[in-house]
Amino acid sequence: MLELYLGGARSGKSRLAEQRICTAASDVQRIYIATATAGDEEMTARIAHHQHQRRDDGWQTVEAPEELAAAIRNSATANTAILVDCLTLWLSNWLMKDDLPCWHTVRAEFYQVLQRAEGHIVLVSNEVGQGIVPLGTLSRQFVDESGRLHQDLAAMADRVVLVTAGLEQVLKG
Repeated sequence: MLELYLGGARSGKSRLAEQRICTAASDVQRIYIATATAGDEEMTARIAHHQHQRRDDGWQTVEAPEELAAAIRNSATANTAILVDCLTLWLSNWLMKDDLPCWHTVRAEFYQVLQRAEGHIVLVSNEVGQGIVPLGTLSRQFVDESGRLHQDLAAMADRVVLVTAGLEQVLKG
């Protein structure tokens, strides 16, 4: 099963996605694939806080700021539930490389891995396409690429949820 949780910053999407994994897949190995990189002190503190929260909840954490397809390929079995948090950080990591053709190849590989993966996979991502068109080139590229990514994943997913103010709105499934 493939699920996509979308929402704005601090919407509650990660918390709800974690709860979904814990309630829907109680008898499987839970794997948290984290895509964040600690670029500054504040992000380092955020990562440490999230790691501490999951420590006692039976999660195995896999750090995959760039190699997300490989992390899923190596982790997904019929007896796993995987939470990927978050796709927009993963996208940012790739866009900062300033190599759009490489990103397109990586994205295509990611799609192929998802289509073949066993188990329960929940993807979390920031919905950024509801605001104004950004001024900077990189910002516009980020909005465009995240929109394409979300549309493709929503088409593949069995279930798509939009989270606003901690409330789920099921869009599909």
